[in-house]
Amino acid sequence: MLGEETYRKLRLNVPVGGWFPALEDLSWRIWTFNLSYLDLFLSQHLKRITISISWGEPEISPSSLPVIASTISALPAPALQHLSVHMDHIRMPLAYLKDSLSSVVLRCGPSLTEFISPNPLSDAAINHLIHLPHLRTWHTKHPPPNYSALSLPLVFPPLREFMLGEGAAPGWLSLFKRLGDRVSSTRDTTPLSGVRESLESLNIVDFPALIVDSSFTSIIQTFRNLVHLRVMVACRDGQCDFKLNNDDVTELAMALPRLNSLFLGYPCDKNTCATTVACLLLISVHCIRLQSLEIHFNTTNIDSDLKNISEDPQFQELRSLQKCALSCLDVQGIPLTVDESEYETVARGMTVIFPNLERYYGWDDLSRGLAEVRGLI
Repeated sequence: MLGEETYRKLRLNVPVGGWFPALEDLSWRIWTFNLSYLDLFLSQHLKRITISISWGEPEISPSSLPVIASTISALPAPALQHLSVHMDHIRMPLAYLKDSLSSVVLRCGPSLTEFISPNPLSDAAINHLIHLPHLRTWHTKHPPPNYSALSLPLVFPPLREFMLGEGAAPGWLSLFKRLGDRVSSTRDTTPLSGVRESLESLNIVDFPALIVDSSFTSIIQTFRNLVHLRVMVACRDGQCDFKLNNDDVTELAMALPRLNSLFLGYPCDKNTCATTVACLLLISVHCIRLQSLEIHFNTTNIDSDLKNISEDPQFQELRSLQKCALSCLDVQGIPLTVDESEYETVARGMTVIFPNLERYYGWDDLSRGLAEVRGLI
């Protein structure tokens, strides 16, 4: 990072077109002292711009906000491929930059492939992003416009990565549902046809509004090429908000066979959910590429549930199929309700589900029993 004295020297005898007229990549951490020097770097050839803003002295004071807004408004946009604006602290009034950042987005052309920012945008700017044909990465913390039936977008960009921050998920999921049901009058496609095939990573952060239930997963499983699905939600105090059962999980796993990582919310200690260890077997055989997993499952009768998997004829075919190579199961927050004498039995049953399992994150005592079963110690 350039120091204040360097910026002052650059300001002297500025050549026509600025000091870096051919600059293509700009990473700018805004400090109070360097705000007035951005024009030195504003090349019309810029392809990647990353702006970082820290709130509070000595980095940025409230009096600097108008200058920051005008600085962002001045960013050259037509050739941009990547644009990200990061806020280091939540005290920064994000809405203050809405108009300036929206103006930049509206000037971005079809070359833009990545847009990352927690800042709200105008409805026009969101519509512009939706219609950019090559957009592949989009991170947002704000919901889409309230489209009427007549104003729904006719296309959606072929995203590979979509991240929805706090408060954004319900609105976007509702839009996905409406778009998924809408068929073009001129062709046998829907506005989501492209992104259904292209989307590989969906990350949702939503506390505590989102409930993981079958209506939620029915929307998610339309994105059949997902590799990473992370739903970072937590149950509210006093109740479990995980509403899936084993059949729901089976349907999701069958619909998303390419999953490498699956995170369906932080498990709670209520132990009231309808899923059991049987759902883990279903995930293991239908998502054989899986390497990371965290999901609610009820352990009240885990010993008998594992016995059913080993003995019930309905699981016979599943037991003989190839399973995923998961080596660590994240069970942080899930209570283990068996006596210590039953650890080996449970550990042995879990190796039927995950043959390569080496440890549990959250059940350290059972991890030792598992290692003994697998001959690791």
